[in-house]
Amino acid sequence: MADRAQQIGLNWASPLAGFLPGFLAAGFLVLLSLGTLAVVAMNADGLGGLGAADLAAVQFTISQALVSAVISVVLAVPVARALARRQFVGRRLLIVLLGAPFILPVIVAVLGLLAVYGRAGILSDLLVWLGFQRLNIYGFSGVVLAHVFFNLPLATRLILQGWQSIPAEHFRLAAQLSMRPRDVMRYLEWPMLRAILPGAFATIFLLCVTSFAVALTLGGGPKATTVEVAIYQAFRFDFNLGKAASLALAQFGICAIAALMAWRLAAPARFGQGLDLRVQRWDCAAAHQIVFDFCILAAVALFLLAPLAMVTVEGALGLPELPAAVLPAIWRSLWVAVGSALLTLALALALAQAVAGLTGRNDRQAGLLEAVGYLSIAASPMVIGTGLFLFLFPLVDPVALALPITALVNAAMALPFALRSLIPAMRDVHQNFGQLADSLGMSGWHRFRLVIWPRIRPAAGFSTGLAAALSMGDLGVVALFADADTATLPLLLYRLMGSYQMAAASAVGLILVALSLALFWGFDRGGRAYAMS
Repeated sequence: MADRAQQIGLNWASPLAGFLPGFLAAGFLVLLSLGTLAVVAMNADGLGGLGAADLAAVQFTISQALVSAVISVVLAVPVARALARRQFVGRRLLIVLLGAPFILPVIVAVLGLLAVYGRAGILSDLLVWLGFQRLNIYGFSGVVLAHVFFNLPLATRLILQGWQSIPAEHFRLAAQLSMRPRDVMRYLEWPMLRAILPGAFATIFLLCVTSFAVALTLGGGPKATTVEVAIYQAFRFDFNLGKAASLALAQFGICAIAALMAWRLAAPARFGQGLDLRVQRWDCAAAHQIVFDFCILAAVALFLLAPLAMVTVEGALGLPELPAAVLPAIWRSLWVAVGSALLTLALALALAQAVAGLTGRNDRQAGLLEAVGYLSIAASPMVIGTGLFLFLFPLVDPVALALPITALVNAAMALPFALRSLIPAMRDVHQNFGQLADSLGMSGWHRFRLVIWPRIRPAAGFSTGLAAALSMGDLGVVALFADADTATLPLLLYRLMGSYQMAAASAVGLILVALSLALFWGFDRGGRAYAMS
């Protein structure tokens, strides 16, 4: 019998030792995000020093992001609704394909969009055959088209989660009450959309604001330049560090407001708990409803798959035109992607462990650490890259550190996505097995290896694969730092497109897609193998 009463719970003999990696990771992220912002602010000429062209870039950035987000969210509603209320062969495959554009290298997707919607694309050829003029994909319309291509699937997945949160019993009760389709929309679907749509809009708006490769390749001149492209031009063409710093400061302000909107507006739809029954819909059995849903799904599938198919076909045909520089670029891209993914995993594990351990013990600190993990959302890659360049330029040659810096910034950008998967998994482990592990005296490495890791391994594998794929296809910071001797595959692809070597560019694009998907599949499969549920 125990000599004295003891509280049964988490045994933190040395709390700081258990949470130290998480606090160190948080400090590193604060330094990387806010520290680089401070360097930018000290070197900026002030927002008042921005010229008319710079203010036009700010206006274009906000306007294209607004239009892209509105179109993506509005179109995603009928797509998500069709997926939510229809069961058909290939439904799961279609939902998986909706995630493909998110991990697809942006520069490759642009190449596919040009092959379909560009002046020399198949759609333009069809319009000429019908007696119309060719399409012009460059400029505002092209940027919006590309952003809808990337973000329509993301918006669909976000809204589909909202539909799936409505318990099946609600639809069963609606059928028993003989509710008409418009009544189901009014009392069940609209409350969910009212909760989901603002957050989805703000998230996609933020992604469009920080998009760099799309505006760089499809911007179409000074009238269609985003702030991030203006930062790149100030560096690469004018080497005006003061102007680049001022633009970076403006970009951080836009991103911070958008991130705050996304955080404040994101709200889960609360319908209570159901019995996890299969959802049956009696309000959408009419023939015209079925036809409408499948026409919507077919149109979206064609919109997403046509550019991917063109990249595959034209890439295979262009393989004989591959330049000699592709092999070194492959090696650079691989080690940058793998290094970035492993750094993302290390940071995410440290933060997730600290957040999960502090939840219920000190919720305020847990919330603060989690917020720091998402801090990189407010600081775009170009802002962080600008701060690092300004800090390193007086000390060393930034070009010599192009690849390590690219891996570092890519890791910070992928971290929020990793935390979305790892924090819930880590919290479940602490809640379900924390007291048992404490009673057995398990701590440190043995606790992590035997209790935590087997149960978070699937989430860790998915997060690492996603980070590797995103880093593999990134054309952002590397464009600021790299020269001809340190080009990655996305940068090589962009330069081939700029010199109108489209066959070689298509082949490089095909290799880039294959490597990105292989990295994602390898890490994700490795995480699921032998993992415990």
